[in-house]
Amino acid sequence: MPDRRRPQSEMADHGDLDASAEAAQPLQVLCRECLSYGVLKPKNDKTPIARRCPRCQSPRIKAHPELFSLSIAHMDCDAFYASVEKRDNPELADRPVVIGGGRRGVVSTACYVARIRGVRSAMPMFQALKLCPDAVVIKPRMNVYVDVSRQIRALMDELTPDVEPLSLDEAFMDLSGTQRLHGAPPAVMLARLVKRMKDELGVTGSIGLSHNKFLAKVASDLDKPRGFSVIGAAETASFLRDKPVRLIWGIGPAAQASLEKAGIRSFSDLLRWERADLNARFGSMGERLWHLARGQDRRRVSSNAPIKSISNETTFYEDTASLEVLDGHLWRLAEKVSDRAKARQLAGRVVTLKLKRADHSSLTRRQSLRDATQIADTIYRTARGLLDQVGDEGPYRLLGCGISDLVPEIQADITGDLLDPQAGQRAKAERATDAIRQRFGSDAIRKGRALR
Repeated sequence: MPDRRRPQSEMADHGDLDASAEAAQPLQVLCRECLSYGVLKPKNDKTPIARRCPRCQSPRIKAHPELFSLSIAHMDCDAFYASVEKRDNPELADRPVVIGGGRRGVVSTACYVARIRGVRSAMPMFQALKLCPDAVVIKPRMNVYVDVSRQIRALMDELTPDVEPLSLDEAFMDLSGTQRLHGAPPAVMLARLVKRMKDELGVTGSIGLSHNKFLAKVASDLDKPRGFSVIGAAETASFLRDKPVRLIWGIGPAAQASLEKAGIRSFSDLLRWERADLNARFGSMGERLWHLARGQDRRRVSSNAPIKSISNETTFYEDTASLEVLDGHLWRLAEKVSDRAKARQLAGRVVTLKLKRADHSSLTRRQSLRDATQIADTIYRTARGLLDQVGDEGPYRLLGCGISDLVPEIQADITGDLLDPQAGQRAKAERATDAIRQRFGSDAIRKGRALR
């Protein structure tokens, strides 16, 4: 915790100074390294601002007029999976690391060394290896990432009960009203959060701080990795005006093409449209666009935001119609779905099978269960039944498996299956297997079908 008895002027009374026209109004200043903070009260717009912290000499200073009054934040880990792998294997520290499958798979994430070469998430692996042939390709270790994610969530929960996870490596937080509890503004506590993540867990994150969720998420992408970006209420309109509409979370290629067809490429283009015209042209998305164009977002940070489904998929190195190969992959996918469900203490009432042919046409089959489940064996057997129903319609380039209609795990696997008396014994065996894998690693014990 910072020493709040330190004079506020200390952050400005240092010889290493930099003149800045932004100092025309009081600036709230925070050192992200030693967490000291204060207020700079300039006499005019030529008052210099310290480039380094007067206490610890760190250049990691953040200064903004609204820094201590904003409380809606978005924390996004930096290349999360790759960061965990580099943490666990220091020899990878300076190497380009790509997390993903084989050459026919896609990139889950890439470290910043690989990103400099042009590698991006969701890029086909063969393309990533053309751009970065010396990349170290690592298969995801989801059980490890889930464990680290839980530890990060515990750190966030210490700051506020209002944490809304979006995935394993990012979340919204609302720190409104927490200053009396922590004895420091939200910005200071957020800087402390990412410092603890680095010191205690070995992973880094970037913070976006603003007055609503939309702008907080935009801010977190402005200065990665290890960024801390702020968008205040007073600067919202000027900040957004010339930005491209693709900045809006959820605007994908199709929506962007539709907007460009209407002559909308930037926020200033959106501002020229009447609200009724946007609604008539784009339906419900038009209403959302009208508000976001003005930096308005009334969504609350909700710790109870529901997860709708849990799934996993794999793209094959070569297209296959082999039932034996598909079966082996299906078991591994069911295990991953099960692991994620158990990590979130959830279960699903519906099992889904997804297949994609070589021409990219898709097949999707679903089956409702009598009881919700998080047991890999049940997920696998249900998905395998759906695979058998599809018949010989391959070869396939992609296989996916998932559960939906989610409920708390306490409601799962209650009654048993009268048509399959051994199901209960297999579930008990799986729980025992989970305990062994948790203690000795995910590869400590595997079923024979997973080796195919």
